[in-house]
Amino acid sequence: MIALPTTGGIFLYAKPTDMRKSFSGLAGIVRNELGKTPNDGSLFLFINRRQDKLKALYWDRDGMAVWYKSLEQGTFERISQDGEASVKLDAADLAMLLGGISIENAKRRKRLKAA
Repeated sequence: MIALPTTGGIFLYAKPTDMRKSFSGLAGIVRNELGKTPNDGSLFLFINRRQDKLKALYWDRDGMAVWYKSLEQGTFERISQDGEASVKLDAADLAMLLGGISIENAKRRKRLKAA
């Protein structure tokens, strides 16, 4: 079972990513373009230009881990917010992204937020 990080946030990189990049290349994007630390407990998501491949980079207790998904059909949704380098997602957004549900078109019902 893959345990995804829960201590940091979930960040979707807004630009298309070369899927030939692995640990060092993706960590370089996190440091240089997102201004974040790859081992801070966050999950960083990258989507290729054709939007049919997704990589996730995260720190797994004692080292970096990369998870890779390649779709046989369809695409992932790339979300951007006013020229920002990344978009912060929550667990529900991640589930929708991986499940092929449009995050931008999803209508959220009003809920009480804990203080």
